[in-house]
Amino acid sequence: MKLHYSPTSPFVRKVVIAAMLRGLNDKIERVSTNPHESPAGLLADNPLSKVPALVTDEGKKLIDSLVICEYLDTLGGEPTILPAANRIGILNFHAIADGLLDAAVARRGSAQLPQDDGRKAFDARQKGIVDRALAVMEGGKLPPQPLSCLGGITLVCALGYLDFRYAHEPWRETHPKLAAWYEGVKATPAVAETVPA
Repeated sequence: MKLHYSPTSPFVRKVVIAAMLRGLNDKIERVSTNPHESPAGLLADNPLSKVPALVTDEGKKLIDSLVICEYLDTLGGEPTILPAANRIGILNFHAIADGLLDAAVARRGSAQLPQDDGRKAFDARQKGIVDRALAVMEGGKLPPQPLSCLGGITLVCALGYLDFRYAHEPWRETHPKLAAWYEGVKATPAVAETVPA
């Protein structure tokens, strides 16, 4: 399999952690890709010019981290990262953590542009999404440890991205339950080996 890869993308990190937890990491060739440059190889595999994009051994082209993680989950044995018994709950939690990621990444992209009133309003809206997602997860049930489901994988990537891109906006003090959960999983090899730098 071939994965269009960027080490700073939290969505790519989600796929790589999922592959590692499913025992598939050594079956995936990582192709370093800058989606902002829209290279021909990426466009041939993903017309949206986004990473991650995966080409399967059969030549199928898969885009979007959720789709790729679901595909990878079908290749490993038991247990899965999307067990049938709690699939909807895991996907719902994933959606909140993934929405946090969408907002945080959008803020990062917007910060690189001229800061007029519209951009400032956009940033405030995205920050509000991040803050509300953190509050909902802090007040709810967190994924089990050790790290074993897609919801937990996505939460790790979201919290890690906040540390990476928004260290000046600390989240731990106001979210102690999330902070304790993150401390409990960040030494997991798949997590520790994929920290963005």
